[in-house]
Formats: sequence, C-alpha cells, structure tokens
Amino acid sequence: DRGLLPLRIYMDNLEERSGGGWWARLTSAPTLLWFASPWNKVDPWLDALSLTGLAVSALVMITGTANFFLMLTLWVLYHSIVAVGQIWYSFGWESQLLETGLLVAWGVSLTEFSRLPKTPPSYVTIYGLRWLMFRIMLGAGLIKMRGDMCWRDLTCMHYHYQTQPVPNPIAYFLHQSPPVIHMLEVAGNHVVELLVPWLVFGNRMCQLTSGVVQIAFQVILIVSGNLSFLNWLTIVPSLALFDDRFWARLFSRGTVRRVAKRQILEEKEHPSVQPGLFRDAFNLVLCLGLAFLSLPVMVNLVSSRQSMNLSYDPFRIVNTYGAFGSVTKERHEVVLEGLSSTNNSWLEYEFKCKPGNVERIPCLISPYHYRLDWLMWFAAMQPAQHNPWLFHLCYKLLSNDDAAVELMHYNPFQYADPPRSVRALLYKYEYTAAFNGSRAWYTRSIVQS
Repeated sequence: DRGLLPLRIYMDNLEERSGGGWWARLTSAPTLLWFASPWNKVDPWLDALSLTGLAVSALVMITGTANFFLMLTLWVLYHSIVAVGQIWYSFGWESQLLETGLLVAWGVSLTEFSRLPKTPPSYVTIYGLRWLMFRIMLGAGLIKMRGDMCWRDLTCMHYHYQTQPVPNPIAYFLHQSPPVIHMLEVAGNHVVELLVPWLVFGNRMCQLTSGVVQIAFQVILIVSGNLSFLNWLTIVPSLALFDDRFWARLFSRGTVRRVAKRQILEEKEHPSVQPGLFRDAFNLVLCLGLAFLSLPVMVNLVSSRQSMNLSYDPFRIVNTYGAFGSVTKERHEVVLEGLSSTNNSWLEYEFKCKPGNVERIPCLISPYHYRLDWLMWFAAMQPAQHNPWLFHLCYKLLSNDDAAVELMHYNPFQYADPPRSVRALLYKYEYTAAFNGSRAWYTRSIVQS
C-alpha cells in the first residue's frame, strides 16, 4: 500500500488502458488482485497470496507429493504477484519459474495425491522440460555472441566477477585469477551454452552427458555469484534429461519394483495404469499449443536482433531467455547519504547486500533475492529519471518511513531525528588485491554527486 511503486496507481492505470473488460484486464495482468478493488488496501491480499503459496509449497516439499490442482494453485498464486510486481518482478527467472511450474503441473496426476501415482508423467512434460532447457542455454549463448565484443574476444570474465549485480566472497578471489584462466572460462561458457544444448536431441548417452554438464555448470554459477534462484531453478529442467534407469539407482529396491510393475502393466495396456482417451487428447492439445507458442521464440533465437527475457503471451507459458548479453567494464554504485540535523554531517545508509562500506564482506545469499539491491545496480548505470522509484525511496528516507528503512541493512537515523536532506553519490568500486593485508574488499572513488 505504501510501496516505492504503489500498486493502486499501477492497477488503476491498467484498468484504464484495458477499458474495464474482465478479459482485457486479465490479459493485461493475470492476477487475483483484480478482486481486491479498489486496490488501496492490498497488503492483506499480498500476505494471503504469499502465505497460501508457502503452505502449499511446504506440503509438496515435505510429502514429496503433488497433483495438478496443487501445482496449478502455486502457479496462479505466484503469477498473481509477478503480474503486478512491476520492475521488482521483471527478471527473467520469474517467467522461467512460471513456465517450469506449469510444465510440472501438466506432468503430475490430475487428482491423485500419491508419491507413485497410477498414471505416468506425460511425455509432453518430459520433452517440454528438455525443450525449455535447450532454449534457456542456447538463448544465453547466442545473446552473448550477438552482444558484447568481449564474449567474442574471450575477455568478459576479466570484468564479470567484479561488475556482476551482487558479488559474493568467492567472486572476489576468482577475480584474482590470471587472464588466461578467465579466457578459458569464457571459452568453456561458449561450449556449455552453444554446443552442449544440442545433445538434448541425441541418444541416451548424449542426454545424460548434457544433463551432467548443465547441472555442473549451474553449480559453478551458484558458487561464483548471487544470481538469485536462477541457477537453482535452471537445474530443474535438466533433471528431465535423466531416464528411469538412471534414477533407479537413487531409490529403494521396493520402489523400483513397484515402478517396474506399473511399467509392465502399462505396456500391456492395463486399465489401472492407462491415462485414458481424455488424457491422450489433452496431451495432444497441449503439445500443439506449446508448439504454436514456441514459434515466436524460435524466430527470436535465429534473429540478429535477439531479445532476452521476453514473454510473447500474457500468461508467460513459453518465453525467451538470456543473460549477460553485455558485461559492464567498471562497477559503479549509488550510495545514499542523509544529512544529520544534530552535527550537520552526512551519514551513509547501508543496503543489505550490495557493495557500500568497502570493509564489509560481500554477502552470500543465493538463492535468496534482495530485489532493491539488484535494482540499485541497474540505477547506477542509468540516468536518474529512468528510475522514479529512487526518488520515492529518498523521499521516504526523509521521514524515516518504516516500510522503506526495513529494506536497508543500516539506517544511521534509526534512533535519531530523520535526516534534513538525502543525497545520492555515484562511486566507482574496484576490488583490492587479495591477501594484501588490508581489511578492505574494495577501493572506491567518487564519480558524481
């Protein structure tokens, strides 16, 4: 209700542009919050969506069991937040989570709540997840080759560890590697993102190889950066590259026997395990629908003007992905300071994760996501007028607004009068040399006030 980009204003604008029709409103923003009109008291709704999603997620995770209606509920709840999250939920992994979740919903039993349901997972889901994996990795590889020259001359990793959105402590040490190591990292990245995805269409050994390589690659990215839940999520479709013969090694003999019995009955077209005509028809329609929605994605992949992290339908069923099409060569940070009314000095605010105090150890938060810290990284690379929420944040700091200061790690005015003024300074940050005896992780110099 008192957000940096208030939801009431956004919903009012959507309703005005859509003309008020229910289908036009739903396609402009597929969210349950349309029922919360007039949207000036949405905090209880947002709490209800989040807590319900938490409860259903916990049920699925603890029991290891799900059905279509539980997974669809999770999809609807999360979509309801993403659709109105504006720039705070504009990251590509939000659409990726929704697409992955919907594919999984189509692959579990319709109503049965069992760890070993009678009907097997739909092949549309298995191949849909493999197709998703292919698009994620190939899209990321192509956007790099078509984007920044440093990906083609193998120099991007000279900068990436230092300039990525929210570095972690390990990135600090990886940055110190010799240039030849960084060049090998870029070459390895191209192999994983441009060549390995094609193994998805090969035989069993090709698919297993692709799955192992992709999971290992995602683990490396998790270790070397705080890229939210992106890499954790990307591991999920990779699991569809492993067949029953592989997974059987991870389960008890009793479970393997029960699965084998179901597979034998399925081959004999036994009625207790056959999905039925309705399920077959549904899978056919689903397959055709996914193929149709994939057409603009395929066109985008082969286009010289490739876009990344774009949705072509309002429900984010099939999307295009990509990451780090360009790499910044210098790290700039916006630092906010408040003017104390007692001693007339400027005191610095500290964010929860982004670089600020040069002696503060970089955070390690993946798969968690501090969205304000990420947006501050973008704000440092753009003119201030492109980020009106930053003015709103400064305005709220002038009154020690509770909702705003809760987004901070340290508020120098927490137990004092609010600041008389708030200013934003632009600094250039660089890593210090490792093991140099200094407590500082960064050095910084003023660029603009």
